[in-house]
Amino acid sequence: MTGTVVIGSQFGDEGKGKVTDFYGKNTDLVVRYQGGNNAGHTVVIGDQVLKFHLLPSGVAQGKRILIGAGVVLDPRVLKKEVEEFKEKVDLGIDPRTHIIMPWHNLEDEGREDSRGKTKIGTTKRGIGPAYADKAQRVGIRFEDLVDKNRLAEKIRDIFPVKKAILEKVYDLKLPFNENSVLEEYSKLGELFRPMLSDVSLEVCTALDDEKRVLFEGAQGTFLDNDFGTYPFVTSSHPISGGVSTGVGMPLNKINRIIGIVKAYTTRVGFGPFPTELNDEIGTHLVETGKEFGTTTGRKRRVGWLDLPMMKTSMRLNGFSEIAITKLDVLSGLEKVKVCTSYNVGDKKIDLFPYSNKGLENAVANYKEFDGFTITGKEKNYSDLDENAKKYLDFIEKEIGAPIKLVSIGPGREETVLK
Repeated sequence: MTGTVVIGSQFGDEGKGKVTDFYGKNTDLVVRYQGGNNAGHTVVIGDQVLKFHLLPSGVAQGKRILIGAGVVLDPRVLKKEVEEFKEKVDLGIDPRTHIIMPWHNLEDEGREDSRGKTKIGTTKRGIGPAYADKAQRVGIRFEDLVDKNRLAEKIRDIFPVKKAILEKVYDLKLPFNENSVLEEYSKLGELFRPMLSDVSLEVCTALDDEKRVLFEGAQGTFLDNDFGTYPFVTSSHPISGGVSTGVGMPLNKINRIIGIVKAYTTRVGFGPFPTELNDEIGTHLVETGKEFGTTTGRKRRVGWLDLPMMKTSMRLNGFSEIAITKLDVLSGLEKVKVCTSYNVGDKKIDLFPYSNKGLENAVANYKEFDGFTITGKEKNYSDLDENAKKYLDFIEKEIGAPIKLVSIGPGREETVLK
């Protein structure tokens, strides 16, 4: 049994796509367990830049890839992604996976626009409304999508309610009707019907047969619907516990949890961010790190690495090891800082506050390190700048999990193992 999970330890955008691709070479299955096309994973192979929103990043290694029941799937986006990849895609989709319908996008837009100053910063991809319908037991699943009669029945029941909500509550005009939705989605169902697979069964059987399975999530720990900075969160569970429910497997089939830690911190959209930089260094990190969303193109907010966040992430996920990404972006800075604790009122704390109020009032305390240079040509951990190793050794000790991989550039080959 070799079940490995790749977890974003921060606010997402940590570089999970690159790490999944790197480890995917020696993997039999790569499985997406939650989220939707509101996140993007980028894989760089030489001059080729691949951007995925629904396809697990293991597709770039030619592996069998699976989409689990915990995902909300937009078949329109998946069709486009498969066509753009231009290679044969060996994909299986769980029948329990919920489907994003056209009304979900409009609901997302209407709800976000109605918030005014309390906007969350949603991507308006319909993710939240699809998960809401799932929770309310009125969703359409992949098993319905691939059966035209069942799909027609579901749409006939749901559409009038959605139409009334969109028109009367959000004052939106629908660019589709019941028949056009059925026509479009029944064709998509026909296209994807051969990919129907009981992912839970396939994964558990593979693990029982000693095959290597890599589980890939979207977003990051502090966007978790329960343990993130609610309400500035996603609608699913990116933490390691989400794998069990998102795939349909027992926890004891996972024996390796890799925490992906960006060498600094980034966040998209609204929400508290204690180490945020709004100065020249922040601008430098945005420009050097190309910190713009893969899905939306929005500029990411940037800040120093936050160790109270990392310690809390360690508690929530149980990392067996750490992968540091984008170390090269810090190259050339005269000094590099890392947050070691917060002052909240008259208290000093070294863990991430459970409430947004506490987080909004948190003042970061920093430890400063001498800068370092990363050339991107380092082949081994020992080749790294001594100051870079001091920075990494400190991070490793504070988080309490060994660093096994360091990314020193966007390319697949720009990676060193420790």
